[in-house]
Amino acid sequence: QVQVVESGGGLVQAGGSLRLSCAASGIGFSVYVMSWYRQAPGKQRELVATIATGGNTNYADSVKGRFTISRDNAQNTVYLQMTSLKPEDTAVYYCKAVRPTDWARDYYWGQGTQVTVSS
Repeated sequence: QVQVVESGGGLVQAGGSLRLSCAASGIGFSVYVMSWYRQAPGKQRELVATIATGGNTNYADSVKGRFTISRDNAQNTVYLQMTSLKPEDTAVYYCKAVRPTDWARDYYWGQGTQVTVSS
């Protein structure tokens, strides 16, 4: 059974930091591209950051220089280190695992973790 479980969300003041974790089980983690998405109230879900199997990373312009995605294949876990947080970063953050050889069918979402940034 595949499980993708996010943790680490919470309430933080503007300018603060949080680290999100996403643990995946039941998949060959190292061959999956891992991504963080977020969805704010009344808005569409948006891609925040992606880390490829080889470690290459990509970020949304809105988080470049503030967020860092990383992965630990030994722990089947992907992280999102968030610094200099802004109120507009408030959202539910979701983790997604995608196997690039079958991206249309072989993907899994976590249940999300709430991040709230107060001004």
